[in-house]
Amino acid sequence: MSLIDQAVRAGLFAVVVSGLNLLPAAAVAAKGSEECATLAHLPLTGATVLSAEFNEAGSFKTSDGKLLLKQNAFCRVVGRASPSSDSDIRFEVWLPAFDWNGRLWGVGNSYFAGSISQRALGSRMAEGYVAVGTDTGHRTDDQADTRWAIGHPQKVIDFGHRGIHEAAVNARLIVAAFYGRPPARAYFGSCSNGGRQALMEAQRYPEDYDGIIAGAPAHDWTNIYIGDGELQFKWFADGSHHIPAAKLAAIQSAVLAACDEIDGVKDSVIDEPGQCTFDPRVLACSGPETDQCLTSPQLDTLRQLYAGKTSETGKPLLRGYAKGAEAGLDEAHFRSGPGTDDLFKDVHGFWRDLVFEDAAWDFRTYDMERDGRLADRKLASVLNANDADLSRFAARGGKLILWHGWADPLPPPIGTIDYLSRVESTMGTKRTSETVRLFMAPGMGHCAGGDGPNSFGQFLAGSGDPDISLGAALQRWVEEDVAPERIVATKRKNDDDPVSEIVRTRPLCAHPLVARYRGTGSTDVVANFDCKRPR
Repeated sequence: MSLIDQAVRAGLFAVVVSGLNLLPAAAVAAKGSEECATLAHLPLTGATVLSAEFNEAGSFKTSDGKLLLKQNAFCRVVGRASPSSDSDIRFEVWLPAFDWNGRLWGVGNSYFAGSISQRALGSRMAEGYVAVGTDTGHRTDDQADTRWAIGHPQKVIDFGHRGIHEAAVNARLIVAAFYGRPPARAYFGSCSNGGRQALMEAQRYPEDYDGIIAGAPAHDWTNIYIGDGELQFKWFADGSHHIPAAKLAAIQSAVLAACDEIDGVKDSVIDEPGQCTFDPRVLACSGPETDQCLTSPQLDTLRQLYAGKTSETGKPLLRGYAKGAEAGLDEAHFRSGPGTDDLFKDVHGFWRDLVFEDAAWDFRTYDMERDGRLADRKLASVLNANDADLSRFAARGGKLILWHGWADPLPPPIGTIDYLSRVESTMGTKRTSETVRLFMAPGMGHCAGGDGPNSFGQFLAGSGDPDISLGAALQRWVEEDVAPERIVATKRKNDDDPVSEIVRTRPLCAHPLVARYRGTGSTDVVANFDCKRPR
């Protein structure tokens, strides 16, 4: 008998909020641990429950030994799925012991996965959700580690898309067993590789989630790595093409001088990078090299990053980066290269371990055209989330929110706009608008940070207002059929401190609209901006 059934029979269950039952704490205190323990023997299809343990409020320590903040009592279930003979997909399902909101939320992974973010699980559970996450089939302390892929094609498939799906399927079964009913709604939200996972769910497994958030999605996986390989292994291998960090300030100043005020507001953020016509030639050294100018090879590097990479046949590989992304490009590209732990390590591991499966592979042998064809043949169907036909997801009422920071130095933001355009071409503009919304964040880096307002993922009070957070907007769209038109983004004095003073608020407008200053009032207040067509 489920905890809910027991509570009903005891006359304790009488709270209803938005039609979703909430489990009273009194019933949980008596039966929570016992009910959780029974999940250890729950039969699953193609999967096994490894453990089920009840955690009292404030008692859980994450894998790094730190206590979770705002942690209520919950049942933690650890399982293993084996869809192939070489699969070992670990997943965790965290079930609130009381005040469950009736919904499931799936969390994703960054880089090449290999671990489960218990902090992300705790964050979603604190909001009332059952939370589920997976390591996607391999375990490593370094999510940039790719050595697990050599000789394990099934594990690559698990990483590519199967692991996330297996976790979602089994989470539903565990939820139904614990609460006596399945989740009323299911949501998934993540960024970067997690954004790619989010699109995989919408494209391949549309029945898993009702609402999906795909942030900064690295969806064009093989092509991004083909282009990055050319830059990291060939272009940047020549030391003359490296741009010293000392020159970053001059580059940023020149870009802002050319484009900061295009949107009518001088705020050190380029709101409409597509309108920016900055020409790197203004930085060319006319005499001896200084930190205020760029040599000819350095100018070539900057132009290359803005332009991106294409194949000999004109196929877009790595899309160009936006003007205004220079701070992130400095760390990811200017200072990357052989012997570094930055982007070079990530790109090198992809080619060495996933494509060639050769621990001794020499990056100096890389040929973009030849090796790119191999990567596409071998991995595109497994790793790329490029399918523009979302009709199955749309048919069941699924809703997808895309977002991307304009200053992202990793997956280029223009690629996400291109993907939306292809969905519109495939499904039509009207049907796409009923299913997908895209929000571009000016000045935001990769999933976080940057000079612009960059926080909009948490649930905020006032979900009935037109300006609400991303997660609340998705939930409202799915459950009330109110499509989001704009999201409020905040900029804090200290981006790393979630309670730091808010110094700026701006609207993020549903693409292709952009935030336009009304001309009066503070430019740091969201109420003084409207969503308008770009110039």
